[in-house]
Amino acid sequence: MIVAALAVTLAGSYFAYGQQGSPEHPMTFFITSAGMGDGGNFGGLKGADAYCQLLAGRVGAGNKTWHAYLSTQERPGQPAINARDRIGNGPWYNAYGEMIARDLAHLHGDTLQLARLGNNITKLTNLTEKGQIVYGLGDFPDPQDGTIEYVSKTIYSNRHEVVTGSKPDGRAYTGTTVDYTCNNYTSNAAGTSGEVVRRNGIGAAMQVGMSDRNGGGNGSWNSAHSTGGCSQADVVRTHGQGKFYCFAIN
Repeated sequence: MIVAALAVTLAGSYFAYGQQGSPEHPMTFFITSAGMGDGGNFGGLKGADAYCQLLAGRVGAGNKTWHAYLSTQERPGQPAINARDRIGNGPWYNAYGEMIARDLAHLHGDTLQLARLGNNITKLTNLTEKGQIVYGLGDFPDPQDGTIEYVSKTIYSNRHEVVTGSKPDGRAYTGTTVDYTCNNYTSNAAGTSGEVVRRNGIGAAMQVGMSDRNGGGNGSWNSAHSTGGCSQADVVRTHGQGKFYCFAIN
């Protein structure tokens, strides 16, 4: 109960400040406060970008151009696209005005020194466009929080998975045999594997990171494991909602 109360207090305080913004450093980064509701089908990159723009506009940040941090895989006549190549050059700030990374190299830890230093993405800085923290591993444990029925009725569920379709360096996965992007964010196909972390390239899936940098094996913010499918039920089952990161490119 103490942990739950603390999480609610933190969420409320960040929400209140997030609405004010920071005059010195306007918001240029956020996690979508909700997914689009159709599993891994975002309407492709175009649909995901439009969703970022819509959510930013709702909190007064629509004067910037927003892109989703998503990589796509190679398809016939279509080269792969790297998430890191879609988001500008930084620096990026959350709704609280805190810098989460100064540039692409800092964001991804491109050098050994930067990798050791790390970016400033933590549970308390990895905020939605509303300035809210995202509930994660251990906040409100409940055996039902991997079901659509429970998640649709309460905000107090583990929803820390953030879709990226990317490797840790922010680049696309090579090859076309294994699906890391729900067919480039156009598929809501049910998974063929019952495992939370898809193995051996079985079935539809997409790569996710952890907003709280906790769980998923390595706790990576952008590349921890794959979902068990592309349907909304599959996404929820592994503690996600189909959320993704949005960055202002200008």
